[in-house]
Amino acid sequence: MSFRPEPPYRHADPARTGVLLCNLGTPDAPTAPALRRYLAEFLGDPRVVEIPRAVWWPILHGIILRTRPARSAAKYASIWTPEGSPLRVWTQKQAKMLQGYLGERGHQVLVHHAMRYGQPSLAQGLDALKAQGATRVLVLPLYPQYSGTTTASVVDAVAAWSRGVRRLPELRFVMRFHDHPLYIEALARRVLAHWATRGRPDKLLLSFHGVPKRTLTLGDPYHCECHKTARLLAERLGIGPDRCIVTFQSRFGRAEWLQPYTEPTLRELARRGVARVDVMCPGFVSDCIETLEEIAIEARDAFLESGGREFHYIPCLNDQHEWLVALTAIVEQHLAGWPTRQTDDDEQCARRRERARALGATD
Repeated sequence: MSFRPEPPYRHADPARTGVLLCNLGTPDAPTAPALRRYLAEFLGDPRVVEIPRAVWWPILHGIILRTRPARSAAKYASIWTPEGSPLRVWTQKQAKMLQGYLGERGHQVLVHHAMRYGQPSLAQGLDALKAQGATRVLVLPLYPQYSGTTTASVVDAVAAWSRGVRRLPELRFVMRFHDHPLYIEALARRVLAHWATRGRPDKLLLSFHGVPKRTLTLGDPYHCECHKTARLLAERLGIGPDRCIVTFQSRFGRAEWLQPYTEPTLRELARRGVARVDVMCPGFVSDCIETLEEIAIEARDAFLESGGREFHYIPCLNDQHEWLVALTAIVEQHLAGWPTRQTDDDEQCARRRERARALGATD
């Protein structure tokens, strides 16, 4: 195995700490060719589709990548912004704001963002941090609830990158924050702010991204962590299980996924005479195709077509102040023990220079 060349090691270079925010990903444009590239990478990940490659590859390349990109491109086009994909816009903004929030707390850290699928890739984000001198990197997947289909896939991508790197940084990972008090508080503040201007609904529906039911039976904790998030949020809002419903969206393929499914549940609520529902997606911290198109457009149409009278989508946390406070606290918790303040780096750098002089080394 060959490793990529790197600049010569310098004893006196200050060791820096980096944070890499990782989100799921997005195509480069709302076009069929861009969607084909994106879906090939996404659906080609064995963490996402746990079907033997000999069986899955002909289906993926022979059917799905020939038919789905055009339909998906039309959906992306309906939510695309002048700045680009909403997911990329929000994730980039969160990284920039997080660096500022950490700086206000006295931390001198580098913050970059990356996508598990698409651009900028995880490898590009890690390379950028290394090029800026990061010798310690905290990798933070922006998935509040752990799943092998998402969080573990980020770890896989970091491991794949590391196989070509000679001088590896020290690495840490945030695996979950589904029950972090400040994350729950940020969700609650988002809901309460919406209710303060729009009034309260008959039902609050919390829609999480779905995964195959098989993952639950094989030991994935995602289902339980979604329900814990929902329980803690409902308790904070002071509403009981009769007012708060948990569902799962984005089903793909014919296999059974975690239930109840979001759209059929909304149709059934409308048929039972529920006049108004508010829908929130706590598993997403940034608005994206799954929230802006699948929920705010498709799910809304399903509810109203089935007899419902009023549907409200409550936006994701995005650049909400309370969410950035929560994100800052999560990062601080996982950076514990690493020198992140300028005085810490200065002292370490001075000690390295002294050692280098004592050994007769040259900078």
